Amino acid sequence: MLTHTVRARRSSEDFPRADHLAAKIAEVAADPVPVEPEPAEMVANRIIDNAAVSAAAVLRRPVTVARQQALAHPARRGAWVFGVGGTYSAEWAAWANSVAARELDFHDTFLAAEYSHPGDNIPPLVAVAQQLELAGADLIRGVVTAYEIQIDLTRGICLHEHKIDHVAHLGPSVAAGIGAMLRLDTETIYQAVGQALHLTTSTRQSRKGLISSWKAFAPAHAGKVAIEAVDRAMRGEGSPAPIWEGEDGVIAWLLGGSDREYRVPLPAPGEPKRAILDSYTKEHSAEYQSQAPIDLARRLRERIDDLGEIATIVLHTSHHTHVVIGTGSGDPQKFDPDASRETLDHSLPYIFAVALQDGSWHHERSYAAERAHRPDTVELWHKISTLEDPEWTRRYHSADPAEKAFGARAEVTMKSGDVIVDELAVADAHPLGARPFRRPQYVQKFTELAGAVVEPAERERFLAAVGALADLRAGDLGALNLRVDPRVLERAPAIAPGLFGE
Repeated sequence: MLTHTVRARRSSEDFPRADHLAAKIAEVAADPVPVEPEPAEMVANRIIDNAAVSAAAVLRRPVTVARQQALAHPARRGAWVFGVGGTYSAEWAAWANSVAARELDFHDTFLAAEYSHPGDNIPPLVAVAQQLELAGADLIRGVVTAYEIQIDLTRGICLHEHKIDHVAHLGPSVAAGIGAMLRLDTETIYQAVGQALHLTTSTRQSRKGLISSWKAFAPAHAGKVAIEAVDRAMRGEGSPAPIWEGEDGVIAWLLGGSDREYRVPLPAPGEPKRAILDSYTKEHSAEYQSQAPIDLARRLRERIDDLGEIATIVLHTSHHTHVVIGTGSGDPQKFDPDASRETLDHSLPYIFAVALQDGSWHHERSYAAERAHRPDTVELWHKISTLEDPEWTRRYHSADPAEKAFGARAEVTMKSGDVIVDELAVADAHPLGARPFRRPQYVQKFTELAGAVVEPAERERFLAAVGALADLRAGDLGALNLRVDPRVLERAPAIAPGLFGE
């Protein structure tokens, strides 16, 4: 890997285009280095993972809205919308499929200087590949590249410090992934990356306070914008430049300012792209930093005879966990039984209380209104707080995969004065966890989540297609669309008409 130092530059400086971060990303995307078998296998796993969580979310209101919007844009040569037949304009299919994959906060993650859900790259790349009738190997190359770029940006550039939403790394990664998939030249990819970043920077309010359904739409918007940016760049249109480093660019005015330097690692020429292997998926439908605490709560449940005798619970954890999903956020909504599902899945006190009481976690039952309003749950919930522990913060940011951790130490003080202490560094499903996810676990997750909405024969057909992804020929990527039983879709909520369609 090569580490690139990135900082703001005055317009009067001699700053060659080849030194722009967007140019470095374009070079990585255009590098024809072969994809290694292990990353290619992980691409298939993550396609299965996205389909699983999309199936579980298919009847939810935001997913229904996005699907209806997409269905208003049919195209003879287009892409497939999750769950239904027919083809639709690629950017709108990507929009609908991205919302479905993101809605339940249940797919993969990578955490470093910034947060990311790199599985958000998959729907826009699949949609473009389907519309242009590409082959499975083309899609794999694009997805591996998109993961590489988003994860490398996440390692090097912190966005949330300046209240910028993490999808600002997603726009450039989708653009780069499409560029790699289509084997575009570096100049075209450079312009597309710049446009995508310029148009996908937004504030973090989408993940603060009372969190709305826009949390699911935000990555869909970034992917849709990136598709359109690539289209314009292919037609010869340019972008603001240098987009990160310019005097009025992203670093100067949205991030650390003129005195701040960022160090972004990117593969050297000819170096295989393997960053997808550093990401990890979820066993539980909740914000990733709650994955290990959920497993910790399940383990603690076996050691506490009477939860009613708990006086307080303090979760010692990293700075990020404390201020994003813990009491360090200062968000009273995190203790409100009437808060939205999106808010509760960013409330570690709520999540820990329910997991401790139930000894399990479920993507629907654990968030049900009656569950959140249970008096004993509300009582326990308000006994839970978080504190930053410098050691957990250090481990969160560690570059050593064997040391990097997103867990917590729980100190449970009983009314008797007894203190029960336990800790867990990584979730059970993490590559270093007790039950790491491999292909059988991805298939099991898919079978459990899709079982209620997809017929067995269709599930088997889909898994066979994904299993043969590298061998799918040009024009065969429609096989990656999972058809949902039409009788299931009839149960989707009624949506008021908008601008598009009848």
